This record gives sequence, C-alpha cells and structure tokens, in this order.
Amino acid sequence: MAVHIPGLLAVIVFYVIILITGIWASRKSKREEEKCTGERSEVSVVGGRNLSVWVGVFTMTATWIGGGFILGTAEMVYNPSEGLVTSLAPVGFSLTLIIGGLFFVKPMRVKNYVTMMDPFQIKYGHALTGVFFILAFIGDVMWVACVLAALGGTMTVILDLASYQSIIISAAVAIFYTLLGGLYSVAYTDVIQLIFIAVSLWICIPFLMTNSAVTDITYTATHEVYQVPWIGTVDEKTVWPLIDNLLLITLGGLCYQAFFQRVLAVSTTRQAQVTCYVAAACCFSLGIPPVLIGAVAASTDWNQTSYGLPTPYDKGEASYILPIVLQHLCSEYIAIAGIGAVAAAVMSSMDSALLSCSSMFARNIYKRILRKKASDREVQWVIKFGILLFGLIGMGLALLTNSVYSLLLMSGELIYAVFFPQLVCIMYLPKTNAFGAIAGLVVGTTLRLLSGEPFLHIPPVIHYPGCTLIDGVYVQFFPLKTLSMIVSFFTIVSVSYLFLFLFERGFLPEKWDIYNLKEKAAVTLKTINLEEHNETISLDKINCENGAESNK
Repeated sequence: MAVHIPGLLAVIVFYVIILITGIWASRKSKREEEKCTGERSEVSVVGGRNLSVWVGVFTMTATWIGGGFILGTAEMVYNPSEGLVTSLAPVGFSLTLIIGGLFFVKPMRVKNYVTMMDPFQIKYGHALTGVFFILAFIGDVMWVACVLAALGGTMTVILDLASYQSIIISAAVAIFYTLLGGLYSVAYTDVIQLIFIAVSLWICIPFLMTNSAVTDITYTATHEVYQVPWIGTVDEKTVWPLIDNLLLITLGGLCYQAFFQRVLAVSTTRQAQVTCYVAAACCFSLGIPPVLIGAVAASTDWNQTSYGLPTPYDKGEASYILPIVLQHLCSEYIAIAGIGAVAAAVMSSMDSALLSCSSMFARNIYKRILRKKASDREVQWVIKFGILLFGLIGMGLALLTNSVYSLLLMSGELIYAVFFPQLVCIMYLPKTNAFGAIAGLVVGTTLRLLSGEPFLHIPPVIHYPGCTLIDGVYVQFFPLKTLSMIVSFFTIVSVSYLFLFLFERGFLPEKWDIYNLKEKAAVTLKTINLEEHNETISLDKINCENGAESNK
C-alpha cells in the first residue's frame, strides 16, 4: 500500500496553516491576559468575554460540524435501511442552537458563570458536581475519540495512510495549538477550518453529480434503481424511535460545555443569542453537501466505477461512504479537497471538546475541590495539563475503533436522560435541591440501563411496547430515551419538594438536612422577591419616562 504523496502534502500544508493561525491567536490571547484585571485563566476559558459576533458564529458552527456530522449524515442517507428521513443531525443541531439561544443563554450569562458546572457547584456542592463532571468528561472524551477515528478511516481510504498515523498526527496538531492559546486559538482556527469545510465540500458536489455512473438523484429519491429510494420511509413502528433520537440530538446537545463556552465568550446576551441563531442556519446549510454525497452514493452504478461490485453497503463499508465516493467518482485533487474538509471538521470539534473538558476540570474540580488555594497561574497550567491528558486519552480510545461509536452513543444517551433534566431544573426551578438531583440521577441512569443497549450487548430488563427480537437481539421501538429523561425530571422535582416539605414541617430532624434546604429556600425566596422588586422599579422608571415623553 503506497501513500498518496500529493494528498499527504496537501494535508500537511493545511495543518501548517492551522498551526500558524493557532500561534498568532495565542499571542492575541496573551495580550488579552495582560489587559485582564480579574482572573487571567478566564481568558483561556471564555476569551475575556469580548469575542466578536462573527468569530463567535464561526467557532459555534465549526464546533457542531464535526467528522461525525459529515460522515454520519452521508452514511445515513446512503444506507438502504435508513435514508434521508433518519439523517437527523443537520436539523437536530440547528434546533439545539435555536433552543439554546432562546432559553439557556440568558440564565447562564446573567450571573457571569464561566463554565457549565458553576451553577451546579453553587447549588449542589462539590461532591455532586464531581459526579456530573464525570458525565460531561465521558461525553467530551468520547466525542474526541469518535471524530479522530472517523478521520483515521477517511485518510486510510483516500491517502492510503495508516489509520493510527493520521489519528496521532491530527491529535498532536490539535492539542498543540489548543495548549498555546486556549479559546482564542480554538476560535480563530475554527474560522479557517469552517471556511475550508464549506469550500471543500461544495467543490466536490458538481463533479459527483455529473459523473456518468450516477443516475439523477431526484429520480432515485422516489424510484428504486440500484437500491431502495434514498429519501427513506417511516412507518408506525419506526416513527417513535425517530422522534426519540431527534429529541436526544436536539436537547442532549445543550448539555455540553462547548456550547456554553461560546455563548459566555461574546460581549452581550444579545450577541450570544444572535451567534446561536446564525450558527443554526449555518449548521443546516452545511448539512446539505453530505446529504447530496449520500444521495449520489445511493444513485451510483458501482460496476461502472473503479470500486466495482459488490457495493460498499454489501461489503460493510457504508460508514466510509463519503471518502469512497470522493475517491472513485472524483479526480484525485478533488478527493484531496474532500479529505481536507473532513480533517478540518475533526480538528474543529476536537479542540472544542478538549478545551471544554479541561476548563471544567481546572476551575470546578481542581481549584474548588482539590486545591482551593491554587493561584490563577497554577489554574492556567492545570488547563494546559488537562488539554494534554484528555487529548491523549481521546487519541488512545480512537485507536480502539470497534468500541468508540457505541460508547459515544451510550454516553450521549446518559447525558440526555440524566444531565438535561438537571440543567433545566438548575436554570428554571430554584427550589429543586441536591436530594432531588441525586434521586433523578439514580432513577434516570437505572431506567436507561434497564432498557438495554444492543451496541454494548446489554439485554433489556424492561420490555416496552413494540420490543421485538431481531436476529437474536431485542430491539426497542419505543421512545425510551425520552421516557427516561422525563421520569428523571419529575423525580428531581417531586423528591426535591418532598424533602423541602419534610424539613420545613419538622417531620425530619434538622441534622439530616446536610444541604441546608431551609436556609437555601429562604435565600432563594429573598432573591426572587428582590428580582421582582427591581423589575417593578424598572417598569415604573420606564412608565415614568414614557409619561414624561408624552408630556413633551
């Protein structure tokens, strides 16, 4: 197997450009640190809260447009048993950003939080925050491992480069520039990466659509030619799992520090919301090229290509359909542009996950739990150490490609079932407490695990309606992930209010009130009354000003 030298050189040039951008951004980060009057470590985490809107849009979009987004979307559209209707990422990620902008930006920015874990730590204390950090850590590290594994497979197909080599090289580059400049390096390299993703993917489309081996995709969308129509079908049995997965992608996507890190980094709440809305439109539009690539693959007579028969699906290579299409339906230079898009997507997601995870570890675990007297400079070094450590862990897991995807799915489902209801309660239900949070955590996790998981070979204990034995494996055709999330939410609320009632009425001794619920409830009530009072004053002031204006 000979390495494709022109392609390898092109990838090296791209990585050099990214490194130069990262180094330049790190110098900007140092200048911001010198201006900073507070904790300099916040510059690494939230960029001094003065990131411009356009950079915010680029970095927010690039974070969501990862290797899994591009490769996964193309695979789902091409897969005869799936189709376009099951390709949920473009719609789901766009909805994530819109819902985040509408409901989650303002509560996080009002109190000047630095990480997603800050409100958890303030309300629930250190021990419970540590548990939630572990969930967030698993999600971020699995994200890193999955996108690196996707890149390794893609480079193997197009460049004949060993998978482990591309994984190690890409991880090293991303770790290096993230170490240098924190959020500034991540954000400004995201600008370059996103431009590269958009240009590279759209360049490939005309060459693919006009290839003589490809039938008109508008015809194959509804007619069976080489396989079933790529648009896909939904029946009564599959519609609920489809809705379940859409809700998982949409609402579960709000539970990542990478999202909050960007909305906290711009200057104002309004700018943060605009960043979310524009990035949502960009995410949806960048989902179109991989959809078209998957449609082209489903419309190709593979016998007329250098790939030949059997088809990629029959060979079990559907997960690599994007690089296969680029290699066998485009010229080699166009295929190289496509691999560049995947490499850019992988690095833009990897650096975000690394910085997010290390930021939460340094601020919420190291400084507030392990070493409370740590200096600001020490925290900065811990952030760098975390980037290196978590990057190496993700890289190591990426080399175990057989298990990464299933672990990513499972961690994403646990975050949705367990973490999302906790986030909603933290933001909007001030009377919920740590007793309820613990109960919700236990109930949500247990209920999800009892539902079974085919990827991890966990048989279901609970057989929901529609549970079917297929090829020796039980498959649940029921929205069990959303059910677990809803049950977890109501458990948090009900147990929280129950314990608060029991302590307030004296049914439980005060020595059992280890979380000081009565005291916190009183403080919360005062805070709410103060906010209402301030809001009344503001309204009176507005009415007064309007009255004065009318008199004039």
